[in-house]
Amino acid sequence: MSKPVPQVGQVLVRVHATSINPLDYQVRRGDYRDLVPLPAITGHDVSGVVEAVGPGVTTFSPGDEVWYTPQIFDGPGSYAEYHVANENIIGRKPSALSHLEAASLSLVGGTAWEALVSRAALRVGESILIHGGAGGVGHVAIQVAKAIGAKVFTTVREENFEFARSVGADVVIDYRKEDYVDAIMRETEGLGVDVVFDTLGGDTLSHSPKVLAQLGRVVSTVDIAQPQNLIEAWGKNASYHFVFTRQNQGKLDELSTLVERGQLRPHVGAVYSLADLPLAHALLEKPNNGLRGKIAIAVHPSADTKVQP
Repeated sequence: MSKPVPQVGQVLVRVHATSINPLDYQVRRGDYRDLVPLPAITGHDVSGVVEAVGPGVTTFSPGDEVWYTPQIFDGPGSYAEYHVANENIIGRKPSALSHLEAASLSLVGGTAWEALVSRAALRVGESILIHGGAGGVGHVAIQVAKAIGAKVFTTVREENFEFARSVGADVVIDYRKEDYVDAIMRETEGLGVDVVFDTLGGDTLSHSPKVLAQLGRVVSTVDIAQPQNLIEAWGKNASYHFVFTRQNQGKLDELSTLVERGQLRPHVGAVYSLADLPLAHALLEKPNNGLRGKIAIAVHPSADTKVQP
């Protein structure tokens, strides 16, 4: 494909790295065909270097290192050597992160920030249950919650206990060996947690009220494919929030601050080349794949470091 040309208010970025998210393979298999006609270039993370700017751009100049999440369902994605984006959704890449790390953080970091800060309004001293704490968004959410000052419970497989603790989890629960509802109520002496962050959906969403404290909040990033019985949420005066993350330069700046303070760092669990995208998709789609953190995609030769899961 020819190199895109930035228009008014746009920036042309040479992509050094991107990453894989569930949204990418959902688009590829046609889950959003009404919004994204196929075939399409997907991909929702960019870390790279500004190559050129369009008329009216004042924030960035050629040579600047940047990171961002492309507009979801609006234009080509980031599985490309070059990408054009509006200036107002782009942030300056944290200097403490490599391009592979930055590309592994922009979408999941923005999602975790919107869920915990913008929706749940998690506060210092509160408690939160984060499902899937070893996953891409889960391990970032744990770090954001700890930076806020919350006590973090998380569900992971036993082999991921050490990893979950290393990113800040206070209490880890093996969901295969113990009912997490029983574990949470035991650990909180029957009080429950203030917030549940659901990255799994299904039974996890319907069981969330069982571990909530009074006036608790549930934030979910998962589509509701089936009707849910949330009658127990009524008895807890609970509130529910459903997050479809929105691009925002401000969120990137907040995440950069946490990175520079040493409170947030994404874990890159595997690295593939752009040519090996099908392998990367297949790995993320595989149930119980053993992956920790994110799958990064090296696009520019400088980021071409192979890391097996």
